[in-house]
Amino acid sequence: MPDLNFQVYEAEAEPYAASPLLVFKLGIANVDPEELIHTVALRCQIQIETTRRRYTAEEQKQLRDLFGEPERWDQTLRTMLWTHTSAMVQSFTGSTIVNLPIPCTFDFNIAATKYFAGLETGEIPLTLQFSGTIFYADSDGVLQVAQISWSKEARYRMAVKIWHDMMEMYYPNSVWLRLRRDVFDRLYEYKMQRAIPTWEQTMDRILSELPAKESEGK
Repeated sequence: MPDLNFQVYEAEAEPYAASPLLVFKLGIANVDPEELIHTVALRCQIQIETTRRRYTAEEQKQLRDLFGEPERWDQTLRTMLWTHTSAMVQSFTGSTIVNLPIPCTFDFNIAATKYFAGLETGEIPLTLQFSGTIFYADSDGVLQVAQISWSKEARYRMAVKIWHDMMEMYYPNSVWLRLRRDVFDRLYEYKMQRAIPTWEQTMDRILSELPAKESEGK
């Protein structure tokens, strides 16, 4: 029966996708190098191990919305589920390398986006947990089916720069902001009444009308 082990070699941004997409180069090795693996329907859950890195003072400030004040991080900093993904692995014997796609969002209502955006440098500790179905040939060449154990996982430290560079590639010098409909209607009315040509100028006008300390977040 196959016994597959997994290792992430590198991560890179896919430049030609319709939306932000990371690709992990995933190595898969079977303990029996002679066994023929026909196909693997691979599933993967990715966790962000937030406690396995240090944070600068500026990063702590940026992540207050997610974890609260740094004095409470020993209680609030916890492993977060990032995403689920999957891949179909083609026939191989011994070992192979496949692309594991990781669709990403720039929606700041998503905790993972807040977390990545709040980091400046360093690495993001990730744990990839695998499951799925293996179709393989036994010693008589008969097709067999086996499940990947939930204990199979791999750790990888992805450079923060990869995520930031990807978002800059897909959304140059911009971010997305989702609003409730009633808030957007009020904002739109404000913009129309003052004949402000762009949304950036509208937000600049609103922020400039705030008291200095409030606009600085103090």
